[in-house]
Amino acid sequence: MQNTAEDISNMATGHKANLANPNTSDASKANSKDVLDSLDKPFYGDEDQNKSKNPNQVAGGLKAAINNPQITEEGKKSAQEKLDNM
Repeated sequence: MQNTAEDISNMATGHKANLANPNTSDASKANSKDVLDSLDKPFYGDEDQNKSKNPNQVAGGLKAAINNPQITEEGKKSAQEKLDNM
């Protein structure tokens, strides 16, 4: 493994799957949790990930949510507020 961003992401995916698997041992799950805790946050979820998103794509997603008939009125209102604050 060369520890590229993709390699680390793939490793994190495997450990997350191990945590969700009911057929793995507690020791294995503890090891996976330790490995995930040692990773930098971008590979295991972080609010800073939103800063790197393309604003045009975010705006497009919010507009789509506003016009989606399956989204609740509360959801549409929230999307509109986020769009207005961009």
